[in-house]
Amino acid sequence: MRRVLILTMAASFALVFVSVHAQEKKKAPVDVSKLPPPSDKKGLTYANDIKPIFDNSCIKCHGAEKPKGKLRLDNLEGALKGGEDGKVIEPGKSAESVLVHNIAHIGDEDDYMPPPNNKAHIPPLTKEQIGVIRAWIDQGAK
Repeated sequence: MRRVLILTMAASFALVFVSVHAQEKKKAPVDVSKLPPPSDKKGLTYANDIKPIFDNSCIKCHGAEKPKGKLRLDNLEGALKGGEDGKVIEPGKSAESVLVHNIAHIGDEDDYMPPPNNKAHIPPLTKEQIGVIRAWIDQGAK
C-alpha cells in the first residue's frame, strides 16, 4: 500500500511539473500594431534584398558554423525551414512570422534579435530593414 501511495504521489508531482512547464512555454500574444509597416517595394528576393541584411545582422550567429537554435539564415532554404523551435517565417504573413517579431523587438525580450547588448555590438535592424523583410515575406518569401 505504501508503494502505491509513493508511486501515486510521484506520478502526481510529475504531472504537475509537466503542466507548469508547458504553461511557461506558452508565449503571450504579440502586439503586432507595434510592427513597422511593410515596405512598398515589389519583386523582393532573398538573394538580392534579404541576404545582404541577414549578412550584416544575423549570419554571425545564424550562419553555417554552429547556428544558434539550429536556425540558419545564410540561405533561403534554411530560413524557410526554421530552427529547433520550428518555422520562423510564414510566407504571405509577415505579421505572424516569429522572425519579424524578434527582429522588431516585440514580444518576449529573451527572443529579441539581434539581442540588445550583444558581444558583437550588432545594432538592431532599422524600421526600413524590417519593412523590407516584412514585404518580402508578404510577397511569398522567395
